Amino acid sequence: MKKIFYAGIALLCVLLVAASPVKRDANAEYALVVLHTNDHHGSILPKDGKGGLAERAAFVKQTRAANTNVLVLDAGDINTGPALSNMFKGEADIKGYNAIGYDAVAFGNHEFDFTGRINAQLKLAKFAWVSANVKTAAGKYLGKPYIIKNYKGFRVAVIGLTTNVTTYLASPDKSLQFTNEIEAAQEMIATVRQKEFADIVIVLGHLGDKFENQGQITSVELARAVSGVDLIVDGHAHTKFEAPLVVNGIPIVSANEWGKFMGETKLTIKDGKVIGFAWRPVEITPEAFPADAKVKAVLDPYVKKADASLKNVVMKTGAEFEFGNRLSRYREIASADLVCDATTWFVTSIGVPVDFSFHNGGNIRASLPAGDVTKEAIMTMLPFDNYIYVVSLKGSDLIDLFNFIGGVKQGAGGWAQMSKEVKYTITIDAQGNGKISGVMINGAPIDPNKTYKIATNDYLAKGGDAYIALTKSLDTFNTSMTLTDVVIDYVQTLPQPVMPATDGRITVTGGVEP
Repeated sequence: MKKIFYAGIALLCVLLVAASPVKRDANAEYALVVLHTNDHHGSILPKDGKGGLAERAAFVKQTRAANTNVLVLDAGDINTGPALSNMFKGEADIKGYNAIGYDAVAFGNHEFDFTGRINAQLKLAKFAWVSANVKTAAGKYLGKPYIIKNYKGFRVAVIGLTTNVTTYLASPDKSLQFTNEIEAAQEMIATVRQKEFADIVIVLGHLGDKFENQGQITSVELARAVSGVDLIVDGHAHTKFEAPLVVNGIPIVSANEWGKFMGETKLTIKDGKVIGFAWRPVEITPEAFPADAKVKAVLDPYVKKADASLKNVVMKTGAEFEFGNRLSRYREIASADLVCDATTWFVTSIGVPVDFSFHNGGNIRASLPAGDVTKEAIMTMLPFDNYIYVVSLKGSDLIDLFNFIGGVKQGAGGWAQMSKEVKYTITIDAQGNGKISGVMINGAPIDPNKTYKIATNDYLAKGGDAYIALTKSLDTFNTSMTLTDVVIDYVQTLPQPVMPATDGRITVTGGVEP
């Protein structure tokens, strides 16, 4: 009985301590450095002379040596990128983040690309996965809604948020509930302010500062709708910030993509309030920050295993297949033509004639180099483990599909890329709204009374990127072949070297270039 009594007293004391304001010296000034990344996307090693987990670790280590209070955050999308990361299902990335000593990572939409993977990563991570608007079927938070960090003289709360459009941008378990980001933020801000006595509130959101998808709530909208937030660390849009974006008195910051930069925020705090703010993007290069030996030792075994199987050359090109700043989301590009034509080639070769093939531009994630193209390069360009599906649609439903395609915003991952059997024009007005016209399939307009067979990927076939029209399929066939393997097989059949080229299958009038 005494043991129970004393245990109860001890627990009560812990709760009282946790719910008490932080003690501080009146008028004393304190400092906090917040380092942050976002949209890592499997970029374990430097790319084009920038980034790299071991190089990032060197900068973090240097910053910690020079500052007493350092908080390290990531705004989500650790997963889905180069073949090195995908091959090990993000395990090397999570261990790298552990070794760096991240404090918290927000769930990004790409954490849900592969059903069930996030559960393994939750167990592997030594940092906190955070989101205040993702719950399990039992009503519990997936990970934590927020974390509390106590420092001498002040307390910090970090609230996680995940874009609601994850429900159709990725493949989350159907039992997960994604609630409204603004409502979740307002609830948690009140909780951490009133119950946790947080002095500084940071929202770590995978939201994006640019509107790209139907139903998306951006970090800008969030800032307009809330109060009591000192900083929003954002991800999802891959935006390269040169300076903070201040909305409703709240600074929003983001650090581009792939670990090429790390944001550094310096806060000066007095009497529990921010009185000084400075932010800069720090470019991470091997020259400025030589690889940290500890983190490199964690990553090296994965690199060696991958090199053994990924360096085989499967194609030679006469010039680079450009990707630029995600061009596959804005217009027809050569690599997308290659991927879509490969899909038609494959399904035809297995005796399943199709009228055409198409994929979402967001499925393509990198360029192909001039010269030797390895298996790794193809897998990096197409990092998703998508299977090729064949769907059958009535002509009337196909008309609806193309009308939807015409209305997809440039920049959105759902922007369509087509095989050579298709031709159309998208006209985009000054407000960025598109309308499709002149749709021809194999030289003829769509017959509403005919049934068409279309090859695509399993993600779109199941309604991903809001392609609901595809779920009306009269007959769906899973080829059990991944898109990546199909493209690897296809490019080896082409006369070498392969030259990048487009043929005008998609004409865009108006619109923008990224």
